[in-house]
Amino acid sequence: MRAAVALAGLLMLSTAGNAEQHYAGMETRGIKSLSDQQIADLRAGRGMGLALAAELNGYPGPMHAIQLKDKLELTAAQVGKLQGLFSAMKAEAIATGKLLIEQERELNEAFAKQTVTLASLEAMTQKIGATHAALRAGHLKYHVATLAILTPDQVKRYNELRGYATNAPARHHHPAGRH
Repeated sequence: MRAAVALAGLLMLSTAGNAEQHYAGMETRGIKSLSDQQIADLRAGRGMGLALAAELNGYPGPMHAIQLKDKLELTAAQVGKLQGLFSAMKAEAIATGKLLIEQERELNEAFAKQTVTLASLEAMTQKIGATHAALRAGHLKYHVATLAILTPDQVKRYNELRGYATNAPARHHHPAGRH
């Protein structure tokens, strides 16, 4: 028993030592909570993995479907619709990403100036959470819209081409009136 307690104590000490170094260097960031790469991704409207729930469950993304248009044998009409979706998604994601960057900057500045109160913290983090949710929903909804444009065989082929497990679902449901 004593050996187990001693081992647990050693593990906690070694973990604490690693934690002390974990954030070293991040204090020089302009916005402490965002890396330069995250800021660049938000400004460019990149997905950053926000649509993985859709992508990995048989809901292709418009950008990747366009990239695979020849292998998926997409029609010109399908490509046109997908390009429209991608343009809309990108514009929406860039606008929402810029808002998220600004909200994170405001939170960072409040902490830097030491003006944070419990009430202001609650308000700022609620806004950031809502913006992040809108960003994620924006990416996800375009995967849902892409599914309505592709045939079930194209979705199956998309999953194969993207290297997803063969048991990844190929959706056969299309919203009424869309295909």
